[in-house]
Amino acid sequence: MVALTNPVAQLLDDGNFVIREANSSEFASQSFDYLTDTLLSGMKLGWDLRTGLNRNLTSWRSKDDPSPGSYVISMDLEGIPQVNLWSVSTKKWRSRPWIDVKFGSTEDMPQPYGLRFGFVNNKDEVYYMYNSTGTKFVGRVLLDHSGMTNHFVWIESTGMWNFFMNYPKNECQEYSRCGPYGMCAIDVWPICRCLQGFKPKSPQEWPIMDASFGCERLTALDCKNRSDGFMTVTLAELPETSNAIVYANISQDECRGRCLKKCSCTAYATANISCAGLGCVIWVTELIDLRMSSHPTQDIFVRLAAADLASISNKSSKKSQSKSVVWIIVFSMVALIIPLIYFCSRGKKKMIHKGVRGNGEFELAQLQWSTLMEATHNFAKTNILGKGGFGLVYKGKLAEGREIAVKRLSRNSTQGIDEFENEVAFIAKLQHCNLVRLLGYCIKGDEKILVYEYMPNRSLDAFLFDKEKGDHLDWKTRFHIIEGIARGLLYLHQDSRLRIIHRDLKASNILLDIEMNPKISDFGLARNFGDRETMIKTRKVVGTYGYMAPEYALDGVFSMKSDVFSFGVLILEIISGQRNRVFLSNPHLYLLGRAWRLWNDGKVLDLLDPLICNSFSVTQVMRCINIGLLCVQEKPEDRPIMSSVVIMIGNDDAPLLEPKEPGFNAIFSTKHDAALNQNELHTFNDITLTEQTGR
Repeated sequence: MVALTNPVAQLLDDGNFVIREANSSEFASQSFDYLTDTLLSGMKLGWDLRTGLNRNLTSWRSKDDPSPGSYVISMDLEGIPQVNLWSVSTKKWRSRPWIDVKFGSTEDMPQPYGLRFGFVNNKDEVYYMYNSTGTKFVGRVLLDHSGMTNHFVWIESTGMWNFFMNYPKNECQEYSRCGPYGMCAIDVWPICRCLQGFKPKSPQEWPIMDASFGCERLTALDCKNRSDGFMTVTLAELPETSNAIVYANISQDECRGRCLKKCSCTAYATANISCAGLGCVIWVTELIDLRMSSHPTQDIFVRLAAADLASISNKSSKKSQSKSVVWIIVFSMVALIIPLIYFCSRGKKKMIHKGVRGNGEFELAQLQWSTLMEATHNFAKTNILGKGGFGLVYKGKLAEGREIAVKRLSRNSTQGIDEFENEVAFIAKLQHCNLVRLLGYCIKGDEKILVYEYMPNRSLDAFLFDKEKGDHLDWKTRFHIIEGIARGLLYLHQDSRLRIIHRDLKASNILLDIEMNPKISDFGLARNFGDRETMIKTRKVVGTYGYMAPEYALDGVFSMKSDVFSFGVLILEIISGQRNRVFLSNPHLYLLGRAWRLWNDGKVLDLLDPLICNSFSVTQVMRCINIGLLCVQEKPEDRPIMSSVVIMIGNDDAPLLEPKEPGFNAIFSTKHDAALNQNELHTFNDITLTEQTGR
């Protein structure tokens, strides 16, 4: 730092503390050059190449210890610059590389609430930053002690920081989740698939959802004879670019030629989204960290051996030939089909050649595309019930008058038809009156559709957290819903042919039929447990904060007791009419904390939703609160299993233990609480992104 003759220290309106000469606007030193765990508007995340200054974010050691922690967010200058999240020396997440005028994926760096994100890359500096578009908007990015990057916007009217989004958002954003040449797609299950022309490197690991070893080629490349070609991969994010080579001002054909000449080249892509052809990227190592995108992306051209390209082409040709043969058979058999058409017009469902056998007792219907087009009025916008990363859900009505819910899955799915049918068969095995029932499915080209029973009363949260609708839920109805959810969960854990952990049990995933019977829905995050398994540890936590058990949210360990914790939260929400993440009379306590305090103070009936009024059984309410608190105890071993919960709910004489302190203190800090509003914080949002899969 140069000595100043007349130094002035000044705290600017944006929070930057600067030192400068009294008569100069240039800063000799500024606090914005020394980042901690927070990035404010105007701060630079990246490198000053002139001085060698590397500005990066470093997490706290813990929620109460501000000393440097294990997580760092920094700018990587290798290949195409990108932002990485590190845990010591392990890469945990990376942004899409910056290409043209935006990051390779707009879902990585959205521009909420009047904030403009930007990137500078020149001979002097390489950095990422954002600025407010006006004085009205103030934002901040926080790297917390758990490695989560949270975006907040200040809301002047409420005097609070409003949570906007966080990273990583889902399992597919975990770095190299599916290993080399493995494609991660959050809208299918399993989420990992090998690219065409590749196979699992460790087949024994894939059935247990460990795809970290990735995939390997079916056929080795033939660089000597230059017989290799390229397969086009669409709607995919660019893979890891730290070892990629960037060429400016060359055409796509030139890029292809350079890749073929380089024996180590594995793929290439254009290097400009909006002005394709101005440059290209060539990968000379394995393709790492591939994932599907729901946003427009540039194509990736993956190098394959000629034999594999021919095999892929033949498969496509056979599919076309099969369709032609089907039409020939249909026309030749038209005389036999006419009676069936008459029969169908009498109210039978229209189906095509085959169905999926869900279990030994029935065959799941494969519905015609034309039937679903007619039922949804050509998938009219007015029939949309909801939307998310999986695609859209439409309300439909069959010719016979039956109402249905039609899930039109995203075309980004990498599933083949056989895989999709296998997943549909998986769901079909789950049959219980308190689970949403799968009625059928449809496959037409790359369209894959699931058809469910229609739930006219939508989801539980629409009633529970709406004061105008909440009075429809008297105590009798609420108790009935609690009982039904418990029975459905017991079926998943113990009584079904598969042992299932739901992992995303919450009010928005409980649907209500016309008689207010609860139905558990959304098995996108569900996991099948082996007979001898008691718990599983995952490297990426998915689900909904506020419903997650502490051992899962903090350590990635989940078991059936994780679902029990979520069920306990649901019980307390149903009784109180309040979300677990809503601030209550004491802003330092969540719903679980308030319930615990009232329990210890002997005032537990104060938790009751005022809309219930006097139409309730004091004994029944007290028992349910007791059961709810037993389910949300901090230690998994203290929580009851669902068979015991069902007995405790249904039998007033069943003994109840005294609950221990809930696990809410282990998950949420007061510091973090003050930064969030009443909206739920999700790894997946209220419309769970994985809801589309036949899982």
